[in-house]
Amino acid sequence: MKNIKFLLLLISCLTTFLNLTAQEDVKDIIRKMEQHTKGDAMYAEVSMQTIRPRYTREITLKSWSLGNDYSLIFITAPARDKGIGYLKRDKEIWNYLPNIDRTIKMPPSMMSQSWMGSDFTNDDLVRESTILDDYDHRILAEEQLDGYDCWKIEMIPHPESSVVYGKVLLWVAKEYYFQVRIENYDEDDELVSTMYFKDVKLLGGREIPAVMEMVPADKPGHKTVLTNHVIDFQPKIEQSFFSIQNLKKIR
Repeated sequence: MKNIKFLLLLISCLTTFLNLTAQEDVKDIIRKMEQHTKGDAMYAEVSMQTIRPRYTREITLKSWSLGNDYSLIFITAPARDKGIGYLKRDKEIWNYLPNIDRTIKMPPSMMSQSWMGSDFTNDDLVRESTILDDYDHRILAEEQLDGYDCWKIEMIPHPESSVVYGKVLLWVAKEYYFQVRIENYDEDDELVSTMYFKDVKLLGGREIPAVMEMVPADKPGHKTVLTNHVIDFQPKIEQSFFSIQNLKKIR
């Protein structure tokens, strides 16, 4: 009987150890993905097409980021939107509206709303949440997707985190550590939207998808396409760059 109890205890300890090891492995995958696709800092020039059955709207923008805590987005065109800006400093997010020369602090309740009339949410583009810290991660499978060998990772948000979705499924290419697809689900486990990553090319010296396509699950004919035209993973920026004063004057 003592031997059986000892064996059961050993199995329990081994199972716990393997689970913890797997958790560390998946977090390491997420870290490498973040480092490869975002780096420690990044500057990008981007166009965004919001496609609807009856029209297509396009804007262009510049964005800067420093780690996960600082980001700034500046709209460069069309003329009626030029100068609109978004600033993230830690957990605080600000929106600057040049036509009324006003800066508004965005509450967490606005994170689920559409960003600039697109199919992306405010949290998708100006993240209040972080992929690494605000979710529990689990590798569900290893499978091929769009020609890449991938890890399929389930991400469940922490109860206290400000996360828009109830669950996220993420496919990460094993060889390159970039996202291949993301599926966003609500709290009832219903698919909300799918993000496709396409047109892999050399940008900023790294092989990454140049195009991100967000497709809502319940709106036929709707999608939003983000295209990265320029990326620099070594911009000369510091924390002081990400200020409300700079948000108003950046060009």
